Amino acid sequence: MVAGGAAVGAVARYVLTQVGRMYQNRLPWATFGINISGSFVIGLLAGLQLPQLLGLLLMTGFCGGYTTFSTYNTELVILLRDRQIVAALTYFFGSVVSGLIAVSLGLCLGNYL
Repeated sequence: MVAGGAAVGAVARYVLTQVGRMYQNRLPWATFGINISGSFVIGLLAGLQLPQLLGLLLMTGFCGGYTTFSTYNTELVILLRDRQIVAALTYFFGSVVSGLIAVSLGLCLGNYL
């Protein structure tokens, strides 16, 4: 279950990353969008209180394969290495704050539904 969900999530991440690279400037918008939307989805799914197997498929599998903490950290280090301090700080704080807001909104919506 987990592997199947992860495979679909990874393919979705790859496709969105390729599309996002066409519009990327200083900030890695594709990774940002993927991680924030993934945060919303996992919050929503957690709020829905899914049966265990469906939770494994969607939350652990799909969301785990879709979101990418390691890519976020790598892109952040590259921004710092390239002395793009303002962009790095914007990416760091924007990702953390937006992720918290997204998962909170998803959780609230999931609890409501």
